[in-house]
Amino acid sequence: MSSPAFNPELADRIQKAGIIAVLIVDRVEDAVPLAKSLLDGGVGVMELTLRTEAALGALKAIRSSVPEMLAGVGTILTPAQVTEVKEAGAAFGVAPGVSRRVMEAARNAGLSFAPGILTPSDIEAALEYDCQLLKLFPAEPSGGLSYLKAMAAPYAHLGLKFVPLGGVNAKNMGTYLADPLISALGGSWLAPREAILAGDWKKITGLAAEAVEIISSIRKS
Repeated sequence: MSSPAFNPELADRIQKAGIIAVLIVDRVEDAVPLAKSLLDGGVGVMELTLRTEAALGALKAIRSSVPEMLAGVGTILTPAQVTEVKEAGAAFGVAPGVSRRVMEAARNAGLSFAPGILTPSDIEAALEYDCQLLKLFPAEPSGGLSYLKAMAAPYAHLGLKFVPLGGVNAKNMGTYLADPLISALGGSWLAPREAILAGDWKKITGLAAEAVEIISSIRKS
């Protein structure tokens, strides 16, 4: 039997966190205070997107100075990026879609990986590579939780878990989190790009704390 595409211990940690801060970082020097501000608000998982040249440098800085932060990398589009991300020390990788070349590269590299899905065909492509943790993107524009529940129904016996991203925010996150299909949410609103550029760490800590409070109220242990 093939090994899971996502390390079970990491998947469990993400499930317990309930949210992944999804970030666009333009300057490496912002990485450490950003990670610390999220931790101060109670958010301990982040995804640095490969949309800027600073992303991998930011990852290395966080790995070095804020090791308690579980830091992964998103927007992985090519097999070459899988190699770069793995070498930079990412805990996990995420993609917006289901590229078989990228999923194969992630499996070969031993990188915990969550592809982005939007259709049953996407789910089945991901299953070919033993992916059980899947990103739903874009979540709200595609129909939100009701769409996901209908689409995922034929695969209910497989125990798949989903991370919705796109249009998810503090106002609607509770609806998603209450459903057992959801592992965690992709929280791009936790650290807006403009807030990072302005160094408004207090704002980011506040947004993180607000999200954690909502998670705690929905997922009472």
